Amino acid sequence: MTDPLATAVVARRVHYAGRVQGVGFRATTVLMASNFPVGGWVRNLPDGRVELHVEGLEAEVMRFLRAIRDFWGDSISEEQIAVGEPSGQHTRFQVVH
Repeated sequence: MTDPLATAVVARRVHYAGRVQGVGFRATTVLMASNFPVGGWVRNLPDGRVELHVEGLEAEVMRFLRAIRDFWGDSISEEQIAVGEPSGQHTRFQVVH
C-alpha cells in the first residue's frame, strides 16, 4: 500500500511575521528550498511580513516548512499556513516581487 503523503501534491501559502525582512529571509529560503523537491516563491509584503507559496509532495512541503521554522526560530513571531491549490507551474523556488 502506498503512503498518500508520498504521492499527494499540495500547495501551502504561508505568511510569516516577526524579524523577517532585511535579514536575508528570502534568499535563505530560496537556498534552503534547493535541498527539497519543491517549487514556489517567496516575497516581502508592504506590512513587514513575508509571504511564501510552496508546492510539492505533502511530506516534502511539510519538511521544508519545518526547516524554515527551525532555522529562523524566534525571528518568526507568527506563522499562518493556508491550504492552496497546486498549479503545477512552479518547477523551482524563487524570490518574486
